[in-house]
Amino acid sequence: MKITGATVFVGGPAKNYVTLKIMTDQGVYGLGDATLNNRETLPAAYLRDYLIPNLIGMDPRNSEDIWQLFYRGAYFRRGPIAMAAFGAIDMALWDIKGKLANMPLYQLFGGKSREGALVYAHATGADLEDLIDSISHYVEQGYKAVRVQCGIPGMPTASYAVPDKKGDVRNYITDYSGIKPKVEIWDTDRYMRYMPGALAEIRGRFGADLKILHDVHHRLLPREGAEFAKAVEPVGLFWLEDPTPAEDQDALKLVRQHSTTPIAIGEVFNSVWDCNKLIENELIDYIRLAATYAGGITPLKRIVDLAGLHHVRTGFHGAPSHSPISMAAQYHLNAWAPNFGIQEYLVLGTPECDALFPSGHRMENGMVFVSDAPGLGVDFDEQEAARYSYSPGSHPVVRLLDGTMWNY
Repeated sequence: MKITGATVFVGGPAKNYVTLKIMTDQGVYGLGDATLNNRETLPAAYLRDYLIPNLIGMDPRNSEDIWQLFYRGAYFRRGPIAMAAFGAIDMALWDIKGKLANMPLYQLFGGKSREGALVYAHATGADLEDLIDSISHYVEQGYKAVRVQCGIPGMPTASYAVPDKKGDVRNYITDYSGIKPKVEIWDTDRYMRYMPGALAEIRGRFGADLKILHDVHHRLLPREGAEFAKAVEPVGLFWLEDPTPAEDQDALKLVRQHSTTPIAIGEVFNSVWDCNKLIENELIDYIRLAATYAGGITPLKRIVDLAGLHHVRTGFHGAPSHSPISMAAQYHLNAWAPNFGIQEYLVLGTPECDALFPSGHRMENGMVFVSDAPGLGVDFDEQEAARYSYSPGSHPVVRLLDGTMWNY
């Protein structure tokens, strides 16, 4: 069996999804997702110019050897561009493997550990009242876990994942359009004074059963992160995400020494070497890598196994930058992983997205149920894809009150 060709598509409904389709001489094809949020043309070019020419003629069943070839053979290893490209290839090869076996991927991993996988929604609001309305909306939809973000009184601009005006609270997604980024102004002191009380009010309003998550998004220094984690202990958060910048693995030691609040981190990581010490030293409770940025299913499955040895559970990234293809890869890993924790979930199921990526995966009452279709269980409509083209965009950037650049 040989790979005969591969095509890269860039575009989608309100997102520049980077979709890879690998074809074989037996007519079986596989799909992968290489979307690198707001840098989408870079992994697409890496695939087209360097990786696909080397794929032609290879046996797609040898996915391990192909992954090692591209990772070790590149010499300059890792990085989000390369790993997103490797991840797309790896997903597509696993998709082919599952179709050849006529089995869903979770069966190739070892079968199901659960029927449904818990997901969390994103609730947000321009202020606390607005946020509570958003949380109520998701609770009414059947969600049992909700990430909560809201505007901080006196903050000069809206902060991470917070709308500029009240009422825009259902399925809110930050506007990334335009190549020049929007500037957000951050005030740590105001955040530290306000947010613990806001979280406590949310707990009082919704009771003990709702799983509440909160994302600091790398904004605090290690000492500040430790203070904040200690302050919110009475709230009983399901997790506190990214309290400090993710590059410094030792920073989490200080947080761990001063608080028992569960910590989740890792969405910006792209290999086991970014998180192995965090896992081995048990400084985190949830690992947040994604199938795309981690280099695909093959390396992510190894990270899940390592995490399981150290009481760390999965909490895979699921922002709108991931297409239904990479989300499907994670759904299969969620079904299998003995140490599954939770899955981030943003509503991708618009009619336009469903038409581009038809799938049998479904979400009901705050749980995702994986399809039993062979392979990834998601397809790609090339005629629909022709409707879309690339549109450049950028993440916002963050500055402190005095203008200093800060961590987004």
